[in-house]
Amino acid sequence: METLNVDLGERSYPIYIGGDVLARKDCLIRHISGRQVMIVTNETVAPLYLEKVRQLLDGFDVDVTVLPDGEEYKNMESLASIFDHLIGQRHNRTTTLIALGGGVIGDMTGFAAASYQRGVNFIQIPTTLLSQVDSSVGGKTGINHPQGKNMIGAFYQPKAVLIDTSTLQTLPESEFSAGLAEVIKYGLIKDVGFLEWLESNLDDLMALDAEMLQYAIRQSCEVKAEVVAEDETEQGVRAILNLGHTFGHAIEAFTHYKEWLHGEAVAAGTVMAADLSLRIGDLAQEDYKRVVNILSRANLPVRPPSNMTAEDFIRYMSIDKKVLDGQLRLVLMRGLGSAWVTDQFGRDMLEQTLAEFSHH
Repeated sequence: METLNVDLGERSYPIYIGGDVLARKDCLIRHISGRQVMIVTNETVAPLYLEKVRQLLDGFDVDVTVLPDGEEYKNMESLASIFDHLIGQRHNRTTTLIALGGGVIGDMTGFAAASYQRGVNFIQIPTTLLSQVDSSVGGKTGINHPQGKNMIGAFYQPKAVLIDTSTLQTLPESEFSAGLAEVIKYGLIKDVGFLEWLESNLDDLMALDAEMLQYAIRQSCEVKAEVVAEDETEQGVRAILNLGHTFGHAIEAFTHYKEWLHGEAVAAGTVMAADLSLRIGDLAQEDYKRVVNILSRANLPVRPPSNMTAEDFIRYMSIDKKVLDGQLRLVLMRGLGSAWVTDQFGRDMLEQTLAEFSHH
């Protein structure tokens, strides 16, 4: 097992990464200060891992909230049911919430923890690749609104993140690929050496080689922890973590969060961001091809839904959180391993990219 630290002063916390983290009681209970615990999970994960986590909590007063599984349930209703349960079971301010599941569960549990009695402790136990490398780290919590993703939320850090890589053995292939979109992103935005490692080792990674998994997850968390430590509330550099996300969120909203997984939408969005970077002259043609190639090898889509028009993109991108003062800001690439946030691209260039990737 390896331990990484997310360095945020008095809000610093450890990330434990290994193949048997859920067998280690100490990693969990040292971060629980009161007697009460509420595990929040979903219908898919509960039968697989709920008992395992419950066994670690022998001696605590444990309640469980099981939510339906899916991005379309990342909403006010699910949040309300967590609050109903906490209040109904008389959880006080010393309670600890445990998020057991993927990014949707982590984001909602974190937001519930940030809001319940103005803030209680929570611990992340991410069980999908995407949540292990991305959403569980860095303290972004929230829910979706019908008009936009993650529009309601808070920055709120967990007390610890427990990443048990063996949970990936039960993950559907499409969900694993969706997580790879975020893993590849770290190479593209900040670590070209990691990107090259991924290009060499992708097949072993997709075969769930334990050592490769642990390395890829650790590298991803390390890049994310570094960026978050520099800019916790996304005033500046943290926005580079959103490579492909502005286009991707538009795809998710267009498909009502039902047909495309977040990572799939991000993959297609990343190709669009790479295309725009190429048009501006910041990305070489062969580097653009490498982006498309590695995402394709990870079984990810490299084009948006075939029925999505340029107008659809404009409509859904216009309310993205990254719009500042009416000026659309995008994360683009200045070569592989280097991303930046800019509004310095001609609207005509953006329109060319949208025309290239959308239905006419």
